[in-house]
Amino acid sequence: MEEKKSELNGHAVSVSPAPVQKQQHSRTDKLLLFLRRNLMVILTVSGVLVGVGLGLLVRRAELTRAQMSYFAFPGELLLRMLKMVIVPLVVCSLVSGAASLDTRALGKLGGVAVAYFLITTLIASAIGVALAFIIKPGEGAGALNTQNLALESVSTNKETADSFLDLARNLFPANLVAAAFRSYATDYKMIAVGNITNGTLSYQKVPVGTETDGMNILGLVMFAMVFGVALRKLGAEGEELIRFFNAFNDATMVLVSWIMWYVPIGIMFLVGSKIVEMEDVVLLVTSLGKYIFASILGHIIHGGIVLPLIYFGFTRKNPFSFLSGLITPFTTAFATCSSSATLPSMMKCVEENNGVDKRISRFILPIGATVNMDGAAIFQCIAAVFIAQLNNFELNAGQIFTILVTATASSVGAAGIPAGGIITIAIILEAIGLPTNDLSLMLAVDWIVDRTTTVVNVEGDALGAGILHHINEKELKKQRHLEGLQEEQELAEVRVEVVANIRAEEETSPLVTHQKQGDDSSSRDTIGEKDGMESVL
Repeated sequence: MEEKKSELNGHAVSVSPAPVQKQQHSRTDKLLLFLRRNLMVILTVSGVLVGVGLGLLVRRAELTRAQMSYFAFPGELLLRMLKMVIVPLVVCSLVSGAASLDTRALGKLGGVAVAYFLITTLIASAIGVALAFIIKPGEGAGALNTQNLALESVSTNKETADSFLDLARNLFPANLVAAAFRSYATDYKMIAVGNITNGTLSYQKVPVGTETDGMNILGLVMFAMVFGVALRKLGAEGEELIRFFNAFNDATMVLVSWIMWYVPIGIMFLVGSKIVEMEDVVLLVTSLGKYIFASILGHIIHGGIVLPLIYFGFTRKNPFSFLSGLITPFTTAFATCSSSATLPSMMKCVEENNGVDKRISRFILPIGATVNMDGAAIFQCIAAVFIAQLNNFELNAGQIFTILVTATASSVGAAGIPAGGIITIAIILEAIGLPTNDLSLMLAVDWIVDRTTTVVNVEGDALGAGILHHINEKELKKQRHLEGLQEEQELAEVRVEVVANIRAEEETSPLVTHQKQGDDSSSRDTIGEKDGMESVL
């Protein structure tokens, strides 16, 4: 063992290296620190793996439907707890976020957010259409039908125009309390028109407004944003209410941190119950294998290449180090298949692990969970082209463009819940004149595709928050730099004014005789004269 020499008070002292035991202790401490920091991630991922194994074991027991529902009960509890905090979290976080941002900053960040969501969703739609034409999942699958796979047909008779009108209606809910659990939907009834005696009686389909079960997140988001801006405009009078919403939001986040400890158990039973419920998965996967492969490949390309490149282009930072802090919400998204249910854990991890400003995360993440559905746009486009190929329907350029635009627009209205995007495929099919009776095929394998769909959806929201945080930081630095330059300029102006005033005083004062700086030689000769003048005066 070599000895090292060092000086202590001018004397050479031999210092032996630290014993091996201390090094082992330090390694143990580092391991414990790593486990403590990443405990939630490790438990959540373990929950998925254990859930798969548990589902395969229980599957052999051939449970009845009632027993399956009992087995899925712990997972159902997790979904209920996460949905419980969605309304207070969305409303309070958006109100406090919109109220804490300056109106000009809010407008700029809002514009960037809308542009980001629109561009990424359009890119996702284009990827979906391109993959569908390259892989051609529907070719040679003409014999595939719902009777062979024992699937129930999905009936949808909604007009495309009414779907978009409902989207606008839900933006402005008539009843804010009802919007927490109901949303507006158009239904139809047949009305007799004409005269029975003349034999000119005919029936017309008339749209009728109805209320359907399901949270109107779009309306709540719209109200919360506008209400937050209104509180900001109030100034001092609105401060108390802003503090209330901030405190409410912080308390909700504390609830979320408690719920997060139940996530691994809930995820284990959610994944396990899905495996137990599968009937003839081999037939489904072999029949719809190309469609599943195309959808998951689209999600991998968009989530693994396109979105990280966009993030890197804006921030010049490693996107994967940013995403590594979000493994828990990604795992939650994979298990729950719900962007809304993932929102609480996403907000917590984005703020704590990645240091995103709370004002930015509270503003952008609830909006993203509602309107940013990149993953949904990919599988909706692939599904539309798949059904066209299944029915030997040749798509022209205009119909392909219609698919792109309609998928981008309809993904905004897609509910952030499991299988929320299936019904919106009907809008695309109606827009290009395709039958909707093959939608049951999508529904049959949606539980597979919807997992990667939700992960890509929440990844887009998280990276959008990171980009907005970076833009906001740059703006703040610019403002500080400009303020510093302005202060320096003001100080320089003050110095100039002070010098000018002193000179003016000296020039106008009758009691002081002035001398130029260059007249050093004559100054010594005239000292006596100065003394004489001052004494006389």
